[in-house]
Amino acid sequence: MIGYYVHHQGRGHCSRATAIAGQIGTDVVALTSAALADPAFSEVISLDRDDTDEQPHDVDAGGLLHWAPRHDTGLRKRMAQLAAFVAERKPAAVVVDVSVEVTLFLRLLGVPVVVTAMPGVRDDLPHQLAYRAADAIIAPWPAELYQPDWLREHLPKTVFTGGISRFDGRLPVSHPTFAADVLVLTGAGGGDGRDPHPATTLADELPDHTVVGLGPAFGTWVDDPWPFLCSAGVVVIGAGQGSVADAAAAGRPAVVIPEDRPFAEQRTTGNTLARSELAFVTSSWPDADSWRSIIGTAGDTSPTWSRWHTAGAAERAARAVEAVAHR
Repeated sequence: MIGYYVHHQGRGHCSRATAIAGQIGTDVVALTSAALADPAFSEVISLDRDDTDEQPHDVDAGGLLHWAPRHDTGLRKRMAQLAAFVAERKPAAVVVDVSVEVTLFLRLLGVPVVVTAMPGVRDDLPHQLAYRAADAIIAPWPAELYQPDWLREHLPKTVFTGGISRFDGRLPVSHPTFAADVLVLTGAGGGDGRDPHPATTLADELPDHTVVGLGPAFGTWVDDPWPFLCSAGVVVIGAGQGSVADAAAAGRPAVVIPEDRPFAEQRTTGNTLARSELAFVTSSWPDADSWRSIIGTAGDTSPTWSRWHTAGAAERAARAVEAVAHR
C-alpha cells in the first residue's frame, strides 16, 4: 500500500494526485485536509487542519521549516494522525504533494518518500532539506524546457514527467454546445475573495466575442471542463501546473496570466511558456483594447503543446513512485 499526502490549497494538488494514483498498480490511501473523493484512492484519511490559529507563533522554526507554528493544536493532531497511519498501516512509500514538514516527518519515521517538486525559486533551506531527504523527486514539467539550478544537485533522483493532466488519454470532444471564442478558467488557489476577478467583466468588454467563464470567480465550477476546453477558440488561464497541463492536453491556444504565488511559482512557469513560445503570456490583466489584439494573435497560433509532454505523464510519475515502494 502507498500513502499519498495531498495539500489542501487550491484544487491542482488533488487533480494531480488523482491522475497519478489512478496509474499506480496497488492500493493508494490519500492523506489530506482537502475535500477529496475519487475511486483512484482505496481510502481517504481526513487530516486536521494546521492553519486555523489566527495568530500563529514561530511558524518557520528559525528558518528551518515553512510551517510549524508553536503549540498549534491542529498541527499536533495532524502529525499524530500521520504517525498513527505509518505505525498501523506500514506504507511501502508515501508521495508528498507538497509539504517540507510532512516530508521530513515521514522520513524520520523511516518511510521512503517521493516528493513533488514545484517550479519557482526553491533554493531555500527548507525546500532543499526536503529534496535531500526524498528518495525520489517528481518534476511535473519537461526537462528540456525547464531545469532550475536549485534542482541540479538532485537530478540523479529526479523524474521529469511532463505536465500531469487529469485529462491525459481522453479523446478531444469539440461540440457547439460548449463552444466559446474565449474560455476563461479561474482557479481555487488564490485571491482573497473580496474583490471581483477582472475576468467577470470580460464578456461586457468584448461584446463581439462569445466569452464563457468557469471557476470560482464566476460561480460556475464544473466537474468536467474537458468539452469546454476542447471547444474553445482561446483559453485564458493562470500559470498553475494543472491549468497549463490541461490546456496542453486539449491542444488549445492559450493566454496565460501568472498569478502571484510564493516562491514565484506561476511567474516562473509563465516565463518558461513564453520562452518556449507555447502560449501568449502577459504579466497582468489586459485592458479591453489589448484583449482584442491578444485574442486575435493567440487565436491564429497552433502551439506545439506536445513539447509539454502531457501524454503518459501521470503513468511516468506512477512508475517512479512504484520504483521507490518496491526497493
